Amino acid sequence: MTWPKVSFAIPVLNSARTLRACLESIRAQDYPPEQVEVILADGGSRDGTLEIAAAFGVRVLPNPRRTGEAGKAVALAACTGEVVALVDSDNLLPHPGWLKEMVAPFSDPEIAASEPWEFTWRRQDPAWTRYCALVGANDPLCIYLGNYDRLNRARGDWTRLPVPYQDVGPYLKLTLNPDYLPTIGANGFLVRRRLLADQREYLFDVDLPGELARRGYPHVAKVKTGIIHLYATRTRDFARKQRRRVEDFFFFRREGGRAYPWHRFVPGVVKFCLATVLVVPVAALAAKGFWKLPDAAWWLHPAACWLTLWIYGTTAVRRWLGFRPREYRRQGWQA
Repeated sequence: MTWPKVSFAIPVLNSARTLRACLESIRAQDYPPEQVEVILADGGSRDGTLEIAAAFGVRVLPNPRRTGEAGKAVALAACTGEVVALVDSDNLLPHPGWLKEMVAPFSDPEIAASEPWEFTWRRQDPAWTRYCALVGANDPLCIYLGNYDRLNRARGDWTRLPVPYQDVGPYLKLTLNPDYLPTIGANGFLVRRRLLADQREYLFDVDLPGELARRGYPHVAKVKTGIIHLYATRTRDFARKQRRRVEDFFFFRREGGRAYPWHRFVPGVVKFCLATVLVVPVAALAAKGFWKLPDAAWWLHPAACWLTLWIYGTTAVRRWLGFRPREYRRQGWQA
């Protein structure tokens, strides 16, 4: 096939810890280099991020709103490729053939987007990163909602939602229902640029597939490959990202900027709360996973659930008591 031009849209904010490895993995791709562009949207980094970007010769644009969602919108507006790759600075492409594998489904004119079906598990990664790769989610709540979208190595599936698909060999061709979606859209999500609206202040990746489906583009390829997501090194990193997630959710929901149908998963929230409080169900999932793929990171699952319940619960109570939701502050943020 004739390989289309791919634009990597990457938001950054004090991302020096992971950005070099991310850009190295893009440069290492067995893909025509003239058909690859990389655009960073920087939220005001002060840690060496810009020096790394300059060393790789990639384009950097200012992101005055600082958030990753705003950064993706800034980078998208400057992309010129036929395909846009939404990749974060803590994502690594796991092997040189990755980009060709991800682009190949676009030879089917019905395919609007593609995404890896697993997080690549590596023994050398920090325990919290391995945990997320093992369960196939960065948020343990999604395990109990059933709307996760990466391979869960305990359960042996990539989602619990009834998503119709056709197995065409290298990938699954999904037909998405905009009212009942897996959390598709982040960490290696490739999409045809012509289907995206450039003029937006924020690009909420998990909302994007529903937007495409509602406009008549419901077909997404779940490619049988992975992506490395260096999610968290320490427990406090995991907790900080959970707090950012829930505070931003309440803030942007109030502002009318969110479209993902979270309200359809209320029974799953109750299930998550009960499983966490009772401890035994979450410990049983960890034990099942450990039996299938022995790794001590499985035993972070009860802690991840309790941290999530506490952070989400206290934030929701504050909202119920009338405290005005606010966007998570990025001062001192480090990827």
